[in-house]
This record gives sequence, structure tokens and C-alpha cells, in this order.
Amino acid sequence: ILNYDIMARFRRRTCIILLLFILFICSIMMALKTLRPDRAGFGDPFGLGLLPELQERTVHLDNKQNSLNRVQGDTVTHVNNLHSIAVNTMKASMPPVNKLEEELSSPNYNFHIFYYSWFGNPQFDGKYIHWNHPLLPHWDPKIANNYPKGRHNPPEDIGANFYPELGSYSSKDPSVIEAHMKQMRAASTGVIVLSWYPPGMADENGEPTDDLVPVILDYAHKYNLKYFPNGKFCINDTCLLYRYGSHPAFYRHKTSTGRLLPMFYVYDSYVTIPEIWANLLTVSGSQTIRNTPYDALFIALLVEERHKHDIQRSGFDGMYTYFATNGFSYGSSHHNWASLKAFCDSNNLMFIPSVGPGYIDTSIRPWNNHNTRNRVNGKYYETAFSAALLVRPEIISITSFNEWHEGTQIEKAVPKRTGQVVYLDYKPHKPNVYLELTQKWSEKYRKEQEQWLM
Repeated sequence: ILNYDIMARFRRRTCIILLLFILFICSIMMALKTLRPDRAGFGDPFGLGLLPELQERTVHLDNKQNSLNRVQGDTVTHVNNLHSIAVNTMKASMPPVNKLEEELSSPNYNFHIFYYSWFGNPQFDGKYIHWNHPLLPHWDPKIANNYPKGRHNPPEDIGANFYPELGSYSSKDPSVIEAHMKQMRAASTGVIVLSWYPPGMADENGEPTDDLVPVILDYAHKYNLKYFPNGKFCINDTCLLYRYGSHPAFYRHKTSTGRLLPMFYVYDSYVTIPEIWANLLTVSGSQTIRNTPYDALFIALLVEERHKHDIQRSGFDGMYTYFATNGFSYGSSHHNWASLKAFCDSNNLMFIPSVGPGYIDTSIRPWNNHNTRNRVNGKYYETAFSAALLVRPEIISITSFNEWHEGTQIEKAVPKRTGQVVYLDYKPHKPNVYLELTQKWSEKYRKEQEQWLM
């Protein structure tokens, strides 16, 4: 009986220890997942739902011949997907005040940062824009029924998981624009990639913002920053180059041949078939813009692995990955960057990896916890930078300065609790921690680039 009691106590103790060990291992695995998630491809249902254009790809390919026939007289109408122009922080003709130069870090023109000017509030816009973002339903009605519907109600309830230090601001507010430029310059970024649509056009939750471009250019000029757009762009309109191309803050990239060319990040480039792009972007294309006044560097979005071959065939000058969610797509997965860089090197293409501080969009996609990436007090961001530097890219892009809906912002955020809502924050660090981390890695990148070139 004594031996039986001893063995029973031993088994209980063993089970308790084993249970605690399992819980410890599970917690460690969850923490590691935020830094390096499983090698999930883009085929998971959450990914496909966030980029439904991929589901349409088969339709585009099936109708390939019809598209080619139609495009001969109307190629340009298919190319309204150019998604980015940039604003670089190269020195402007009129230098800024000396005090600014003393206080702020020097700009790194190989650090490009995505910037959004689609926010509005009653004071400057007559109403809230984008801060009142609707809750997006899941594509499966059965799942959608389990989640709330409606819109956010600013200023206390906004469409974001973090809360900006500047509050629910308007992108038209001059004091906000200046604060943003100062923050980006303090972070030692050099090129502002502005989300842009042609005049009269806007995203489905916003309003036209083209009239803001001259103002942003002027403030970028003041802070020695440069600009290029990231949005819808019509080649036959060429309004950007005509209206803003001569501004000293309009970004032009120096190529290996010594040419200075504008640069465009092309979002959703994979939606249009390569043959249509090739008409515009290859020298032999029937409507080529190469070696014309409209020539530029065109950087395509790479999501799936096969897109790299489409990008090459299309005549693009390079590729970028955009998404700040490691493991969300093939392109955004850090462990694929080395092979993508090798492919680009062997095909005379630029590879621009996109790094981000984390990802959370459950304020607008409440069903999308699957793609959340915890910031881990800045460690996630630094892991992304480290992965990018390993492949020695010519340019690194940052997602993002202020995409608050998807929680990728490095703009200053503050703790806030209101009613039922408790916003995330950057504690135990200060609101500017991600600006400081960006500046730190900008300097590290600059020094390592010097070593690469030796």
C-alpha cells in the first residue's frame, strides 16, 4: 500500500510537471511565431480573401487572347494600376533652416517609406474620412455572421488598433503634414512613397486627394525629403510628370547607367497580364514608353513566387514585397528574400524588400487574427531589417509610416482607453520608439552599404 501511494504521488507530480512543461513550450512557440511564422504560402483562405484579385487571375489568363486583341487600341486603360510614386529626401535647391539640419538625422535616400494622405476630420474636411472605416465582412457568410458589422465612430472609436499621438487628424492639416515630415526625417528615411490616384479618383473608402500633392511636395522640400506616388496612375494622362515632375522634391533615381528617372511602385501589378505590360514597358512594345519623356523605373508587386517570371516578361525594372506580415505571402516571407534577390541579380532587376514593425487589422477585419504579427516591443521590426540587410538590397522600403488600419505604422502612437475600446500602444517604450529604431537601422544600412561597395 505504501509503495502504491508513493507511485501515485510520483505519477501526479510527473503529470503536473509535464503539463507545465507543455504550457511553457506552447508559450515559447507562440512568441517565436510572431518573429518567424510557419512557411505558409499565400494559399491560405485568409490571404486569398485579403487579395481577392488573385482569385481572378485564372479568368484573366483564360481571356488572355481577347485582352490582347482589345489592348491594341486601348492598352493604357488596362494600366491604371500603377500604385506608387516616391518622394525622396535628396537636397532641394533651397536648403532648409540650419536649426532643422542640426536637430534631425540626415536623410537616407535608399530608405523608402509608404505614406497615406487619405485621412480626414470635420475641421478640415467637413466629416471624418477613413478614421470611420467600415468593418469589412468575411467572404464566407457563415463566418461573417459571427462578427460585428457597421462603422467606427471617431474621434474616440477609430478604424485602428493603435491610436495616433496627433489624434484623428486630417491629412490636409498643414501642422499634421509638417509633423509627419519631421518624424520621417527624424527616422532618417529619405523617400516618401505617397498613395496616389489621378484627379477625381479615390479608394473606395476615401475621397480624391490629388490636390494635396503640391502641399506635400513643398513640405517634403523643406525637410530635404523627396516624393513619388504610390497609387492609381494613367499613362496617357501623365499628369504627375507634367504637373509635379519639375518640383525639386519629386524623386528621381540614378540608374547604373547614370540616368535620373522617376520611380513608380505598381500595386496589384499581377492583375494585368504580362503581354499588356510588355506593350508599354519593353523597348519593342507596340506602345512603348521606353526612351521617351515618360520613361521611368517601374517596380512591380511580387506576391506569389511565379510572379517573378511575369515581372521579368512584363518589362518591369524591379519588384517589391510591400506586406509587413512575415509568412503572409511568398514575397513577404523573409526566408524567400535571398532567392528573390538572386533571381533579380541574374535578370538585371531591382529587388526591394519591404520591412514593417508588425501587423494587426482586426479593427477593420475582426476575423483576421490569423495574420496578426506581434511587435514584440520592436523585435519584430528589427528582425525584418536584419533579414533585409542580409540580401544587400539597393533600396529598402518600409511598410508603413501611417497605415493605421493595418497596424503597420511607425508614426507616434499613444496609450488610450475609451468606453469598451482599449487601444494597443508602444509601451514600455516612448511614442517615438519606431522612429528611433528606423533611424538606427538606417545608419547601420548606410554603413554596411559602404562596405558592400568596397
